[in-house]
Amino acid sequence: MKLSKNLSLSEMTKSQTASRKGIDNSPTPEHIENMKIFAEKIFQPIRDHFGVSISISSGYRSKSLNKAIGGAHKMVDGEYVATSQHCKGEAIDIDRDYANAPNNSQVFHYIKDNLDFDQLIWEFGNEENPSWVHVSYDTDGSQRGHILVAYKNKSGKTKYKVYGGED
Repeated sequence: MKLSKNLSLSEMTKSQTASRKGIDNSPTPEHIENMKIFAEKIFQPIRDHFGVSISISSGYRSKSLNKAIGGAHKMVDGEYVATSQHCKGEAIDIDRDYANAPNNSQVFHYIKDNLDFDQLIWEFGNEENPSWVHVSYDTDGSQRGHILVAYKNKSGKTKYKVYGGED
């Protein structure tokens, strides 16, 4: 199934962790509809702009997969609740450093300067290039435009700061 001209459902749902651990990573029809909107608003414009394949290192995640990889969540009355936009079909992680241009920094800046998005994260790396780029799109239409940088603090815990801001 195609979500857009250059993005298939299988690309959005593939997961080595799910395969290795036997986790069902099948989306609901609602999640598939979210992925189609995401593909139209985020993925396809990136692909069209750069004219090269864009690999997704993490796309849709079922609740079980999100839990297995330690994705964003909260505990409500002792119950695990996945809060990652990946679990709604509204986010991807892109890693372009394995190939020719564009690199992750170029992808990040293109998104920042040209697309409406909910959240854009410069994931780790250094000041010149992130290790990967996280981008999300709220399919309900209320884009926050948050731009963040992920980093590890001295104890190794992942923290976030505003892009261009201080800790």
